[in-house]
Amino acid sequence: MKILSAVTASLLLVANTLCHAQANSLSDYPMAAIPGGIVSVPLGITSHERPTVKLGKQPVLTVQETSGEWVAVVGVPLEQNGKLTLTSQQKQWTVEVGTHDYPEQHITVENKRHVNPETNDMTRINKEYALMGPAYKGYNGIVAEGWQKMSWPVKGPLSSPFGFKRFFNEQPRKPHSGLDIAAPAGTTILAPADGKIVLTGEFFFNGNSVFIDHGQGLISMMCHMSRIDVKDGQIIKRGDAIGAVGQTGRATGPHLHWSISMNNTRVNPLLLVADPNGNQ
Repeated sequence: MKILSAVTASLLLVANTLCHAQANSLSDYPMAAIPGGIVSVPLGITSHERPTVKLGKQPVLTVQETSGEWVAVVGVPLEQNGKLTLTSQQKQWTVEVGTHDYPEQHITVENKRHVNPETNDMTRINKEYALMGPAYKGYNGIVAEGWQKMSWPVKGPLSSPFGFKRFFNEQPRKPHSGLDIAAPAGTTILAPADGKIVLTGEFFFNGNSVFIDHGQGLISMMCHMSRIDVKDGQIIKRGDAIGAVGQTGRATGPHLHWSISMNNTRVNPLLLVADPNGNQ
């Protein structure tokens, strides 16, 4: 636990360094050009209409500065190496992406099927991925220019920070794509920002889960809930109750797994909360 606490403190320090305390819009975020980070890219475009900018085939979030210039705010994929390239019609922008060595985390899972799913499990998992994919890829223009940073959905220590290289029963798996916040079962989970519920359900790995679309490809996913108190299509405000903490799915204890996706890329939620230390 001492090692985990030290790592958590280090990541909180990084988040504090990367974020302005009084940032009023997504374009205020400084460069964090590492895998799982967020970069803001001035586009040199001052048109009245919002420009369409893409990372690969995925549109990215754009905001307009008071000067009239548009800025792309882009999530950097965890697997990104080298340059990140954005495109818009005839224009192209490149950003150098640095390296970041996330620590390892070794977890013992009693349910062996949550490590090595059986054939019928894979049939279910593939159907669930088909549902989650469109939720992550969704894109619309509802983010306001004065968009405020997010609030914590629950209070509690980070039992597993973002980006850890994970090993389940000593078998390597994908890096941890969110924050695990330890909290007692039944603790109310609050919406971190305004949005629309685009998907709810009970999933093989994630348990009871809620997807919130905050606009322009900015998505929150809450997992392992004991219950869900919202419905698909529901419009919610920051601070609205969406459910309760649990340990459904692949979980070794009660906690909330909170992922944030930008341009279908999972990024460190610590970069998007108003107070990175405010979960205690």
